[in-house]
Amino acid sequence: MMLALPLLAAATTAADTPALAPGAHNPILPGYFADPSIVHAEGEWFVYATIDPWGGDTLALWRSRDLRDWTLSTPAWPTKRAATSATSNDSRVWAPSVVHAHGRYWMYVSVGSEVWVGTAPHPAGPWRDANEGRPLIPGNFRPGYHMIDAEAFVDDDGQAYLYWGSGLDWVNGHCFAVRLKPDMVSFDGAPVDVTPAHYFEAPFMFKRGGVYFLTYSWGNTTTDSYQVRYAVGTSPLGPFREPADRPILATDRAHDVVSPGHHAVFRAGGEDFILYHRQSLPYAPGGDVRRQVALDRLVVRGDRIEPVTPSNRGADVPGTATRRARSAIAPAAITASRADPAHAAALAGDDNYATSWRSAGSGTLTLDLGRRRRVARLVLRLGAPTVPTRLAAEISDDGSTWRPIAPMRAVSGSPVTIAVDREPRLLRVTLPDGGEIIEASAEP
Repeated sequence: MMLALPLLAAATTAADTPALAPGAHNPILPGYFADPSIVHAEGEWFVYATIDPWGGDTLALWRSRDLRDWTLSTPAWPTKRAATSATSNDSRVWAPSVVHAHGRYWMYVSVGSEVWVGTAPHPAGPWRDANEGRPLIPGNFRPGYHMIDAEAFVDDDGQAYLYWGSGLDWVNGHCFAVRLKPDMVSFDGAPVDVTPAHYFEAPFMFKRGGVYFLTYSWGNTTTDSYQVRYAVGTSPLGPFREPADRPILATDRAHDVVSPGHHAVFRAGGEDFILYHRQSLPYAPGGDVRRQVALDRLVVRGDRIEPVTPSNRGADVPGTATRRARSAIAPAAITASRADPAHAAALAGDDNYATSWRSAGSGTLTLDLGRRRRVARLVLRLGAPTVPTRLAAEISDDGSTWRPIAPMRAVSGSPVTIAVDREPRLLRVTLPDGGEIIEASAEP
């Protein structure tokens, strides 16, 4: 159910919404994604992200006109099969960076342990390889370091730069930088090592008031030590200095935020915002890494970035909706035939993408509307929208006689929309193999 609660201002205090409370607007995306890159074009927002855990055979591309209500697709490029070389490894597609330059869009993306580059006329594609079927930065480019997490930056004069690099076994990360030629796939000079003191991976460059801010992640994303730090310089290629030995974004147990990092910074309405991933809840160290994408305001003062208190309320971005687009029929109850202890049925209707109903085996989720109501569609947001999930849907007036509205089939994507166009009291979804539903809503 989408309750359409207002998104409150981005001030983050001790009174911030609890992470699992109804209506919390961080994370902003339903499901488990990481390493976000964001583009705004033609009145639409595009977020490119890694599919957790640890990447997929493709990327996730989320699209929204209001930065609240999102639709998922998977670009045809890159894929693990199409972008792999002799110096890659078994790791899959992750960590995209998308920028606009010279009239086109350019994507720098990690596939395995190397960086590939693609191009498209529009943020939605169609994307294609831009470097003759070979990696821009092969895995053995700098032996001893991880050639991943490339981020492009386009300066005010149109000159583009590329930053990348990580360490091995969670130590010894190094950041490399290079000027790009106008073709966006050739280096204009030799790469330089610009590694600041507390750098591990995920560089992101932006410029404010003539100051170049090199921001990056430090620590280990599989523990609670991951965080965002920054250094400043007067040139895109440095040198860079850390103005203070403190993170700008870090684990905040008081707000149930664990290991925020691998971020992007963007500007809207004259304000700065930081988009980043953090561990999903309940956090289980040593288990599968499943992260969620969140958004908060970033404050820059001169050559300083103020520390960010990561919030669950999120940030109200100028020019976007302050509530989710769809209105929903508030059910009298949501019940399930079975549920994992931390994933009760009601969590599929709390307007919070951090929570969900989950069934380890065959299970049903039932929305009781309290009385017969006109329903146009049943809308589902699945926990693993890139993986086909078998489900069927039915309606009933009394709970005894059920009529099918969707036959048993495998579905994927987000949202999954099932036409109803009737006046039932009850809607029931059956997942014979188990699964996870983050949100289920009956739309009038």
